[in-house]
Amino acid sequence: MTSAEIIAIGTELLLGEIQDTNTHYLARSLRDAGIDLYRTTIVGDNLERIAQAIREATSRANIVISTGGLGPTVDDPTRQAVALAVGTDTEFKPELWQQIQARFKRFNRQATENNRRQAYIPAGAIAVENPVGTAPAFIIEKAGHVIISLPGVPSEMEFLMEHTILPYLKEHFDLKGTIKARVLHVSGVGESQVDEWIGDLETMQNPTVGLLAHPGQVDVRVTAKANSIEEANQMIDEMIEILRQRLGDSIYGMDDDLLENATLDRLITSDWHLIIVECGLRNEFLTRLNRTTSPSENYSILSTTNEKSTRELQDQQLTQLHEKDVLLSAILKPGPEKQGLVLFLKTPVGERIANFSYGGPPINGIPWAVNMSLDFIRRNIP
Repeated sequence: MTSAEIIAIGTELLLGEIQDTNTHYLARSLRDAGIDLYRTTIVGDNLERIAQAIREATSRANIVISTGGLGPTVDDPTRQAVALAVGTDTEFKPELWQQIQARFKRFNRQATENNRRQAYIPAGAIAVENPVGTAPAFIIEKAGHVIISLPGVPSEMEFLMEHTILPYLKEHFDLKGTIKARVLHVSGVGESQVDEWIGDLETMQNPTVGLLAHPGQVDVRVTAKANSIEEANQMIDEMIEILRQRLGDSIYGMDDDLLENATLDRLITSDWHLIIVECGLRNEFLTRLNRTTSPSENYSILSTTNEKSTRELQDQQLTQLHEKDVLLSAILKPGPEKQGLVLFLKTPVGERIANFSYGGPPINGIPWAVNMSLDFIRRNIP
């Protein structure tokens, strides 16, 4: 299948001043068009390094897409770098200069002389008018490869990708297929356990199955390449059915589903109210539950400062529980090598106690503990 690489250009990306969201958008767009993406790169605003990155990418991929570096200032070198990479010079395009000036007039502004730089593109390139900004894009076709340079402003890049670049790529490479992915979310078990259950499926070629571990949660991604969306969906659905048989109740949702929503939805279905007494979790429960679609009257959270006060508050709450109340006591204990999580759960149908340990990075201890706690509640609601 047709392959691509993405090059995000900008020293501000390397310095961590802004986040590269363009690559995420482009990756999704290429995937949906059935184009394999094997590599992405971030390069600073350096003429030689950009040119070298483009040369290397074209040696591996059919399509190279760059974003950024098309502005009017001296530190916007993408046009010259692409020209250097393909062994040509930049040339002035009067029609682009007219378009840029017209754009500024619509903004009630006057184009300055440095904006004139944006009307230069590599010789032989196909100019791509930018109706939503001042930086024109361009396409170079060379020796069976295509180099596409897009503005770094996300709104401009996305508009040009959707309305000009994708139609061009589909026609130029006669693209017929698609790549589609869905993600199952698994909680309460570790990555190694999930791998034990479905390791044989991870060796398949199409659809592919991959794992991504988070603290207290594992994502299982199913990706299918097919000639149509309908065919891809069928392949994915068949694999998801197998995964559901293997993973069972460990699966709490899919794609954009949140564990906190899955847990509260079960409580609401049972018409139960959740009370949480927590220690050592820095109000992470409150942050997580407040972002759900459930109204706040479905839960209440009480924070304590030490284990003793948590036990006392837990006992106090037990004497005040109504018949439809669910009480969770969660204590995260720090340790030199491992963190411990002690859970006590009282529901209208019984009591459960559980102890878990976590030996990963300490910074991930709290999100791990919250995910384990939410999953513990979810699994113990009929």
